[in-house]
Amino acid sequence: MCGIVGYIGFENAADFMLEGLSKLEYRGYDSAGIAVIGPDNVIKVQKKVGRLANLEAVVKADPNPGHVGIGHTRWATHGRPSDMNAHPHTDAKGLFAVVHNGIVENYLPIKEELIAKGYEFKSETDTEVVAHLLADLYDGDFEGTVRRMLDRIEGSYSLVITCADDPSRIICTKQDNPLVIGLGKGENFIASDIPAIINRTRDTYILNDGEVAIVTADSVAISDRAGHPIEKEIYHVTWNAEAAEKGGYEHFMLKEIYEQPKAIRDTLTGRISKDNTEVVYEELNWTPDDVASINRVLITACGTAYHAGLVAKYYIEQLARIPVEVDIASEYRYRNPLTDKNTLAIVISQSGETSDTLAALKEAKRLGARTLAITNVVGSSISREADQVIYTWAGPEIAVASTKAYTTQLVALLLLAVYLGQLNGKLDSGLAQRILTDLHKLPTLCHEIFEGVDDIKSFARNYGFREDAFFLGRSIDYAVAMEGSLKLKEISYIHAEAYAGGELKHGTLALIEEGVPVIGLATQEDVREKMMSNIKEVKARDAVVIGVGVDGDTELAKYVDHTIFVPKADKYTVPILAVIPLQLLAYYAAITRGADVDKPRNLAKSVTVE
Repeated sequence: MCGIVGYIGFENAADFMLEGLSKLEYRGYDSAGIAVIGPDNVIKVQKKVGRLANLEAVVKADPNPGHVGIGHTRWATHGRPSDMNAHPHTDAKGLFAVVHNGIVENYLPIKEELIAKGYEFKSETDTEVVAHLLADLYDGDFEGTVRRMLDRIEGSYSLVITCADDPSRIICTKQDNPLVIGLGKGENFIASDIPAIINRTRDTYILNDGEVAIVTADSVAISDRAGHPIEKEIYHVTWNAEAAEKGGYEHFMLKEIYEQPKAIRDTLTGRISKDNTEVVYEELNWTPDDVASINRVLITACGTAYHAGLVAKYYIEQLARIPVEVDIASEYRYRNPLTDKNTLAIVISQSGETSDTLAALKEAKRLGARTLAITNVVGSSISREADQVIYTWAGPEIAVASTKAYTTQLVALLLLAVYLGQLNGKLDSGLAQRILTDLHKLPTLCHEIFEGVDDIKSFARNYGFREDAFFLGRSIDYAVAMEGSLKLKEISYIHAEAYAGGELKHGTLALIEEGVPVIGLATQEDVREKMMSNIKEVKARDAVVIGVGVDGDTELAKYVDHTIFVPKADKYTVPILAVIPLQLLAYYAAITRGADVDKPRNLAKSVTVE
């Protein structure tokens, strides 16, 4: 998730772009850059790794005059954070400048084709392919060249392009990534998100997938990919600037909960074959022999990432039949662990900077393990230290309480389990296809959950002032219950605990009294009857029970006070859905109690000290 800006008008373009990028830095802060068409129609590019302040210093020292320009703040996907990988990207002659948010899935074959023709690449990014492809296709017609380029590339993108031969126009388009055009008088603006333009205009066009916009200082012409004109309604923004940064949501946490369909879709992109039969992990490129050498898997992480690891234990053991040990990273290296060269050590960290997880990774490497990182941040310490990396394309997560990072970790880990099972021959092909088909449906199914949010709000209002809450689950549901409990306690400050259903009689039942909220997860069919018995046990002690089940479970409602249903899905994908109502419950409980949702007391987003 990167930030894009563009300007064409009568003012100095660089001034707006730096202003706009400052409002979009939450979308990515690995690097920033601008490209301005200046005197003699020469495109001048300035870019710098790190925060926007680094670029501002460069521009201040070397002003970049001109009235047409594009800019970018980067959240790294292809290529580590560096000056060279920063956007904008240009072709060798400096004819085209391009900024991009998204992933060009077929960049590699196009890159190989262009290299064979003599084109030289300076960066590690997929975006540079677009700049060179434009140059290769160029016949003097800027718009026609862009449309032919779009016929060649596949993937998700927002693209904004300038051409030195045609300085009176900026061309932009989108597919699965946001793009907004701000309408001014004698000037127009382009941005990934409304915060970048809200101080300049409140009249906008919101581009839809496949639309192409030709933007000049005095006009905006929108058409489909084939060139057929499209009439757009002006959307007038009524949000204030602070609300705009959050996309109109009250808090970043809520925004990030609702971003999960896109985050899941992005994490899946390019990793499942078109017929839903195979996992494609090009970044791993393992063979059956590679997997055969793994005797056991170690997963180590902290907090929410640790809970993702607990779910992954079920995934890998059941689908690939490889023994899995899950360890809290802060404990791992103090117990003289039995890790060796036949161990695959998986470390999970949203930021890639968690100090305990990094230390556990180094210890596993010292003991000879093969290491694999699951992280959301390209170029992070953990990604650099690990032998191999699987990135979750969740985009920046601002709220302290992790939501979309967790669900994308589960997606990446489920894909990994299927990948392992396919390579070692332990996974039935029919089951694999069913899982991968359901994974493709997940973004749509997430939206169905959001339609039932009013009930969740009501539960939070009714029980948000209780000082204790308990979560129950069996099998994978128990791991999900632990994450639900953590969400509730970290942002609402309610004392919340998760228990395996079978442990009730071993002490926990003593804590159940009249009126205490119990959230019982019952999404796993193979342990459903036993879970119903546990629900009856707490209900018999007058607990208020909220049951989380799967659509069509008519029996669950008979034994609980309230129900939350998630869409039907395979047993391995339904946990990814089941956690979303628990995230929402925690959020609205915190709202009910007046807590600071995005910045809970005593906590930080990334724990970089022991």
